Amino acid sequence: MSRNEAKSYRIERPVERTTGAVFASPHSGCDYPWAFLRASVLDERSIRSSEDAFVDELFSMAPAHGAPLIAAAAPRAYIDLNRSADELDPALIRGVATVTHNPRVSSGLGVIPRVVAGGRAIYRGKITLEEARARIADVWRPYHRALQGEVDAARAEFGQALLIDCHSMPHEAIDAAGSRKGNRRLPEVVLGDRFGAACGAEVMDQVEAAFAGAGFRVARNAPFAGAYVTQSYGRPARGQHAVQVEIDRSLYMNEETIERGPRFEEIRARLGEVVADIVEIGRGGAAMPLAAE
Repeated sequence: MSRNEAKSYRIERPVERTTGAVFASPHSGCDYPWAFLRASVLDERSIRSSEDAFVDELFSMAPAHGAPLIAAAAPRAYIDLNRSADELDPALIRGVATVTHNPRVSSGLGVIPRVVAGGRAIYRGKITLEEARARIADVWRPYHRALQGEVDAARAEFGQALLIDCHSMPHEAIDAAGSRKGNRRLPEVVLGDRFGAACGAEVMDQVEAAFAGAGFRVARNAPFAGAYVTQSYGRPARGQHAVQVEIDRSLYMNEETIERGPRFEEIRARLGEVVADIVEIGRGGAAMPLAAE
């Protein structure tokens, strides 16, 4: 692995690959460059508020079940691997022309984020276009080359790929969404398939059943339907399925202190059951539909 690849991600592969399932955690990276921290106006805890802390650990059993796990090394506040490389924010990056309205970029959540959770600014001023391009070249592109490589390998060996893009969601986000709908039984897991565009219906049903079978309350596509990874990698007609998984952070961690909570091992064990079921789906053991010729 090159120096840039090491800055971008790590891959944990099984001794023997036995499934077309691939697990990814693009927002759990926590290797914060010193120069980046020095340039930020935020303290070290605040800058971690956008991080999907410990999600890579929650799914770390995937290789033991025969599936690879790719996890980001670089933090989301530094570069967002779940955004397109061209989602550049002119309010942050000098030399970027104003582009067609993009709500993510406008809110400061482009590929180089301007803000963390709660809309708190990361920087004192702007950064250069050269700096933005360097981050994309050094971190974004190596991660996506590696992720595409794992998906391609799954399709080549098993005829199908099932990408599980693993995330966590602030409890307040689902609390607010539930309150607007008068829902008192809030979901603990939200599965996003871009409203059916990123994953075949049968596969999505099986993934949902895996989480429900482990005792999680599950919702689909609200308030999170999937972002760049799901949209770009989900090609069900070609036998390439993608599902974004959002887990309520309050289940397993203290969101204020960014520490593992008392239920961490319980939630991880239950997710181990989910992973085992998803791996079976990726083996074709749960009637994964064949790709269109």
